[in-house]
Amino acid sequence: MKALMKNIKGDRAIWGIVALLAVFSFLPVYSASTNLVYVKDTGTALGHLVKHGVLLFLGFMIIFAVHRIPAHYFKGLSLIGFPIVLGLLAYTLTVETNIGGVSANRWITIPIVGIPFQTSTLASVVLMIWIARYLSKIREKQITFQESILPLWIPIALVVGLILPANFSTAAIVGAMAFLLCFLGGYPLKYLIVIGGTGAVLVGMFMFVLFKAPEVLPDRAGTWKSRIETFMNPEDASADANRQVTYAKMAVAQGGLVGKGAGKSVMKNILSQSTSDFIFAIIIEEYGLIGGVGLLFFYLLLLFRIVVVANGAQSIFSKLLVIGVGIPIVFQALINMAVVVQLFPTTGQPLPLISMGGTSIWMTCLAIGIVLSASNKKTEEESSTEIDDTNPLEILSGQI
Repeated sequence: MKALMKNIKGDRAIWGIVALLAVFSFLPVYSASTNLVYVKDTGTALGHLVKHGVLLFLGFMIIFAVHRIPAHYFKGLSLIGFPIVLGLLAYTLTVETNIGGVSANRWITIPIVGIPFQTSTLASVVLMIWIARYLSKIREKQITFQESILPLWIPIALVVGLILPANFSTAAIVGAMAFLLCFLGGYPLKYLIVIGGTGAVLVGMFMFVLFKAPEVLPDRAGTWKSRIETFMNPEDASADANRQVTYAKMAVAQGGLVGKGAGKSVMKNILSQSTSDFIFAIIIEEYGLIGGVGLLFFYLLLLFRIVVVANGAQSIFSKLLVIGVGIPIVFQALINMAVVVQLFPTTGQPLPLISMGGTSIWMTCLAIGIVLSASNKKTEEESSTEIDDTNPLEILSGQI
């Protein structure tokens, strides 16, 4: 154990927060898994708990392996990874997979092991690294909008556009996080205003088509429309469209201040996706407002530590890298919580490190590993020297 602790680098507070969230996740996952066992007749509660534990264990192995990589190597890895994720996203659109009763072109199955893999989660991490790399290159330069179209905005558009047909909420989150990173990275504000205005017009046009002629949009347009209508007019929504949101609010209401106690949730047996998208409702029902606020506190504490790490990073790239891959974790958690209390339309976003899932846990761990890598002062000092990104040898060695 001492030898292992000596090999753990980076921000110890982040290690602690992530470990606490992971350990706590076993309680709501084990409790809510009864929905899968007795309602959906899939597996056993112990089997689902073991699976969750294995996924978390592999996730921590990812964190450990990634956090040992010097942060500046991710520049070169983004050059290799970006075309790969574009290919994976395009391929995913051709494969229809059914996961947990949901049929959509979001997942592909990893050969041999047979684990479903949501390619958009990997694409979002790689895109943030790509953006951080570009913004760090132009930090001290005067650029025109035309110069940034090919290396910045086309990659963003490609990733968002390939995610959009099957997963509107994820595409919107990725687009918003990319825009935020560009703003924080010092991209010219006048160009961002143009991009933002254009985006607002496109969203307006999309919403008009969604409500007036949804048949011309992808198959999931009907689901998007139903979720928005349920959020805007819950009293007018159909019983089926409003059922899950109502059950989630009932779970929150029954939790009270201190909750019913671990494993005593009633709504877990009738609330769909109680182990993933709506697990926060089960947490509040069992642990009350105190448990919900406590969990929110740890996510906000994680956000604080991410900001501290970014502020302390020595290179511009590392600062942007930490913000780019770290903030989306907390943002996703806040969205998941907001959906449960109906402050946000249903999105299908899991609660990071808590929800039972597959590769979503691994991609969260990948992002955390990158943050920890950037928080390692020793590797930071090695990457403080500017490198010529036109040298192919340096690309291969991860130096750009």
